[in-house]
Amino acid sequence: MRKTWGGRFQKATDPQVEAFTESISFDHRLGPFDIEGSIAHVKTLVKAKLLTPGEGKKLVAGLQKVKKLLAAGKLPLDSSLEDIHTAVEKALTRLVGPLGGKLHTGRSRNDQVATDMRLYLRHAVIEAVEAATGLVEVLANLAFQERDTLMPGYTHMQRAMPITLGHHLAAYAFMLVRDIDRFLTTWDRADALPLGSGALAGTNHPFDRAYTAKLLGLNSVMMNSLDAVSDRDVYVDFLAAAATTQMHLSRLSEDLILWATHEFGFIEMDDAFATGSSLMPQKKNPDVAELVRGKAGRVFANLIGLLTVLKGLPLSYNRDLQEDKHFVFDSTDTVVGSLKTMTGFLSTVKFNQEKMEEAADQDLTLLATDLADVLVKSGLPFRQAHEVVGEVVRYSIEHGKRLQDLSDHEFQRFSKVFPKGTAENLSAHQSIHQKKAVGGTSPQNVMAQAGLLQEQVVLVKKHLSQLRGK
Repeated sequence: MRKTWGGRFQKATDPQVEAFTESISFDHRLGPFDIEGSIAHVKTLVKAKLLTPGEGKKLVAGLQKVKKLLAAGKLPLDSSLEDIHTAVEKALTRLVGPLGGKLHTGRSRNDQVATDMRLYLRHAVIEAVEAATGLVEVLANLAFQERDTLMPGYTHMQRAMPITLGHHLAAYAFMLVRDIDRFLTTWDRADALPLGSGALAGTNHPFDRAYTAKLLGLNSVMMNSLDAVSDRDVYVDFLAAAATTQMHLSRLSEDLILWATHEFGFIEMDDAFATGSSLMPQKKNPDVAELVRGKAGRVFANLIGLLTVLKGLPLSYNRDLQEDKHFVFDSTDTVVGSLKTMTGFLSTVKFNQEKMEEAADQDLTLLATDLADVLVKSGLPFRQAHEVVGEVVRYSIEHGKRLQDLSDHEFQRFSKVFPKGTAENLSAHQSIHQKKAVGGTSPQNVMAQAGLLQEQVVLVKKHLSQLRGK
């Protein structure tokens, strides 16, 4: 098949080169966006009087037929077509005849693919935000349900202070809310039109680029043609948002993997979201969470991969930029799939509240900070209180007694500042209820956090509805 650029060439492309340079095997998913951009381009050509209204109607009707062929899986996508842009143009020409050759007037594949990718990114942002919002909603509901469920909080993977399960889960929800904001910022940065920039220097034709942008629901046009065809910053922004989201999912997965162990025993995974062993009949493995954790490496690599491609490119367009699609498509699929899978996992998991509460309540020294605060409230400087309680902790461990089980006499051995009845005011439940300052782990605070998260879900869903209308 003759190439769209083959006029100055006397020899056919080597088959190995053709296979090496083609992109249709992966950029075919840009098809709907390419057709959308082409329809807008046709209307712009009509407005510039480069096509008659009749020609414009015929081309638009032809493109809509091509779109149906694509959706039905009937559009030829063999490697000789090189890329999706050529596939669409060739199919259109078969439908409308030589008129199809006018479609590419004033347009380069450079500004064409840059436009297609920005339209695709908006679609990818909606997918990612929708999936993340679903997980935030599940986490917010769980935070509310588990606002009173005691568990140990950890630092350095060592038990530190009592918290609630709801507080722990809400922390991940707030991370995802920030991730949603990052994705939505990417939408805003993608909201500018490259089309009309030509190959690199602009076009000789009187295109109304603001009109084209309006047809595509874009708010502005890119003001420098060199920048328009070679810029991939917005893809980097998207990949960075995806990498951060996947990192958060990996951290959540790590907690769930630990909690699923016999040593923790904090959760029971639903059978539908766990796997077994081909050799050991007793196994119930957290493969879902492990894969989400493992896929973080892919998403991180995609970000670094694109940055590496871009770092040495002179202006303007270079074929290296064809590689951008692998990174963007893979990260979209991976992060959206991970978000949806984790939503299902958490929607079905069972929390062992008794085991969590036992871990918090029976720990010998989990209330050490609360004990230090008793001394602080009695007038002892915190640094002195810290030292005194450290000695009490050592005594507690040596004698196998919880801090709240020590007698007044035992407390008095370490400091006369300890008031009578100190142990009576020490409990994991009382500890969490005292954390009333905004952001703390008290059930009232967790309820407020869950409410705020649910409000965010409503706002994001409303915003998504507006974006889909563009």
